[in-house]
Amino acid sequence: MPYTTHEIHRIEEKWQKIWREKKIFSAAMDSNKKKYYVLEMFPYPSGKIHMGHVRNYTIADVIARFRMMQGRNVLHPMGYDAFGQPAENAAIKHKTGPAKWTYGCIDQMRAELKRMGFSYDWDRELATCDPEYYRWNQWIFLKMYERGLAYKKASPVNWCESCQTTLANEEVVNDACWRCKAPVVQKNLEQWYLKITHYAEPLLEDLKKLANWPSRVVAMQENWIGKSHGVNIFFFWKKTGERITVFTTRADTIFGATYVVLAPEHPLVDKMIAGTPGEKEIRVFIEKVTNESKSLRVTGDKKKEGIFTGQYAVNPVNGEEIPIWIADYVLMEYGTGAIMAVPTHDQRDFLFAKEHKLPMRIVIQDHPNSNAKVSDLKEAYEGQGVLVNSKQFDGTDNESAKTKIAQWMTQNKMGEVTAHWRLRDWLISRQRYWGTPIPIIYCPKCGAVPVPEKDLPVELPSNIQITGKGGSPLAQCEEFVNTNCPNCNGKAKRETDTMATFFDSSWYYLRFCSPRNDRKIFDEKEVNYWMPVDQYIGGIEHAILHLLYSRFFMKFFKDLGLVNFDEPFARLLTQGMVLKDGEVMSKSRGNTVDPDEIIGRYGADPLRLCILFAAPPEDQLEWSNGAVDGSWKFLNRIWNLAEQRFAPVEDNISAADSDQEDKDLERERNAAIKKVTEDISEGYKFNTAVSTLMILMNAADKYKVVTGNTAKQALLNRAIRTVIVLLAPFTPHICEELWEKTGGNEKSVMNVSWPSFDARALERDSVQVVAQINGKLRGKFQVASGSSEEEVREIVLADARIQEFISGKPVKRFIYIADKVANIVI
Repeated sequence: MPYTTHEIHRIEEKWQKIWREKKIFSAAMDSNKKKYYVLEMFPYPSGKIHMGHVRNYTIADVIARFRMMQGRNVLHPMGYDAFGQPAENAAIKHKTGPAKWTYGCIDQMRAELKRMGFSYDWDRELATCDPEYYRWNQWIFLKMYERGLAYKKASPVNWCESCQTTLANEEVVNDACWRCKAPVVQKNLEQWYLKITHYAEPLLEDLKKLANWPSRVVAMQENWIGKSHGVNIFFFWKKTGERITVFTTRADTIFGATYVVLAPEHPLVDKMIAGTPGEKEIRVFIEKVTNESKSLRVTGDKKKEGIFTGQYAVNPVNGEEIPIWIADYVLMEYGTGAIMAVPTHDQRDFLFAKEHKLPMRIVIQDHPNSNAKVSDLKEAYEGQGVLVNSKQFDGTDNESAKTKIAQWMTQNKMGEVTAHWRLRDWLISRQRYWGTPIPIIYCPKCGAVPVPEKDLPVELPSNIQITGKGGSPLAQCEEFVNTNCPNCNGKAKRETDTMATFFDSSWYYLRFCSPRNDRKIFDEKEVNYWMPVDQYIGGIEHAILHLLYSRFFMKFFKDLGLVNFDEPFARLLTQGMVLKDGEVMSKSRGNTVDPDEIIGRYGADPLRLCILFAAPPEDQLEWSNGAVDGSWKFLNRIWNLAEQRFAPVEDNISAADSDQEDKDLERERNAAIKKVTEDISEGYKFNTAVSTLMILMNAADKYKVVTGNTAKQALLNRAIRTVIVLLAPFTPHICEELWEKTGGNEKSVMNVSWPSFDARALERDSVQVVAQINGKLRGKFQVASGSSEEEVREIVLADARIQEFISGKPVKRFIYIADKVANIVI
């Protein structure tokens, strides 16, 4: 029967049904088997899957199937990161409810994932919008609240006055609301935070344990956590004597500080400008700056803006009075919200000082006698050197001066050695409907009261109108808001903020271990068996926040005594983007390719093979329709080879009866087992693994079997079945069918043990050695494999043609590369 589109779909439906009915991929804890937990970052259910999904999930599926065939107890689950603003936007657009929209998208996505034949344990499927799931979000929040790790404070948000709602950064377009185009302002709201900074040190230190993570991801996490060693320097406001603490890593430049810059949000600013002649102008500037996005304020290509407060600070090391400015590029979130400006040795300060005609002083020279002048500077000098204009520290090299000046300031109470962290506590409040309700009740008498655990989950009300305007939809639902205080039973109101969706995805991998447990967040025995995730796969765009928050939750769970390990993901793979015409596939660019259309024409297996063969997993993949056609043709060749040339015979081959062709085929077969195993195990080189299988398939195709020669037929059968087994993780449907056709005893090829290679079969009786004279090819010799240099030298130099080229000249050197090349130098 030909491998037609109709036949492909018949085979796929047949084996997907068998896998489902036989529960081939159902996982269960088994202390006698070594586990392997494979997990992709679960998707937001937008409806249809795209090629990025196909690539991510196909990579994971190969790994899961490979490990299963190696005898590992494999857990490979799937779920949906189902809360979030996109569902609310879709609900408004399609005039439906977020829940109805989301569950419809999940149904569609599930059907498409099943059509690809992925090896998921569907009994463990979950969605974060299920009350059974987000109940445990609320439980985690309460445990953090009990320990002081969840707290509320005022903080600025993007606010649309017209819609009366907060906006995510990506919803602010040209400083306006994406929906109504009204100006967006910064507004202070009381919001909930998680104290991730409590775990800053272990989050940084445990990065050393992540040897199997991409180095650039570890570096990104390290930079985000951002531990900086330096000095808090105590400047003083001249007028009142109040301290202005400045953090710096460059204590060596303190004598070159010529002005101080405060963030517009700094707590001293209001007091400094109150009642001054420039107050009105300064407040206009502050309002303008605070309404800008923070990322825009600190970006390198934006001109830095500032304004003089009219006030002065005193530099503690020399008593010098220097002006206090306010500028957009200083943020309260970094350091102390105040910086000392040394324009001669910091390029940003240099440009700002030039713009505003502020004083400069050189305090580091590249060598002691350079006599550099400020008027000669075209840019800040940020290199190494020796100190000048720095009193008793003149002549000290600037690196050692950092320590010496820091110690001197500490001894004289002008500052203190300290460490600062870039990491800030995690804002989880969202003024949205479609998220986990925060389980807090506000009572006029008792204050903020946590919802008792027995009353969880606090469920989202279903009778909600989502308009995108008028603030939080939950705040407008009286039956949700109005409740009774758990302490005094008096009238009270619920918190109407919901949790950021990163909260949901920070622990879902643990819930997969026991997703139907309704008594506790997860079963500790199951989690401590399955975890950590052995292989985690997802996009580089999640390299910081999602992975950092997941690591934070793991530290917290360990403190609760629920887990016995430190890190959630032992090995991380960040797959590359799928491109078309050199650009990332995107609906807005009109360059998407619908996986459904490809599957409809070719089937799932050719699509899977194309994705795996086109590029290494970490690299970008340029889509080509022709590549799918090539994969389909290759699978056709395998189909035809198995159908037309496999014949059942007894496999009782004797090595003594083997001729050279037999040995060559066995060598290719064993070499393929070795190479494919290594390629999957040691770096996921799926493209080279597929290339190896093509070589083996070609060798089997060329191998000649004389009718009636059962020994040769048995050798060919071995090669064909080896191709099927090695290809099974890549293209499972066709391999299941061919395994059955070629007499496989097991009900599924997935129950077949992964083959091992015979090292002896890789050995060659003879090899071809190339002879070169002074780098030029002069002959080829067939010699016994493993011949010594002396043996090869004797054979080569005895050859008449080689002697002609030597022409009686003395051989200066004879260099032999075993089994490959003999180099003669004359």
